Amino acid sequence: MSNSTQRNLDRLAAKHGQEIIRRVVDEEETQKNKREDEKKSKQQLTTSIENTITKALGVLQENGVYACFLYLLAREKENGSVVVDEMLNVLNGLGFGWGKPASNSPEAVLAHVSDKVTADLEHLLLAKETLEQMLIYARYGAKARE
Repeated sequence: MSNSTQRNLDRLAAKHGQEIIRRVVDEEETQKNKREDEKKSKQQLTTSIENTITKALGVLQENGVYACFLYLLAREKENGSVVVDEMLNVLNGLGFGWGKPASNSPEAVLAHVSDKVTADLEHLLLAKETLEQMLIYARYGAKARE
């Protein structure tokens, strides 16, 4: 990469890791349509997102980028969409011209990841490393809120 296109990947990972926690824990919007008896405390939200992130990180490290997206979309209904959205933002921020999928439907997201992100091995490995860092930062950010 030339100097004009260099990216601080650690900063990108930290920014989006923090954004996950902000969106799930700090935004009242995540609970605006729930009945009063269904709303969760900040502690419950923090624990929930920490569990989601820890599981997603394990899948990412063991099975790869596509499997991580698949896991989040299939198994983590409550927090998965926020994590997927921020992961897509990180991938878009890498500067490889991947853009974002046309919609946030599971089909569109998975097609985007398989068609664009996994196409070039070097870019895929850098993306995986950056996503791992983002999830680690998000996990520690959630732990700091406990």
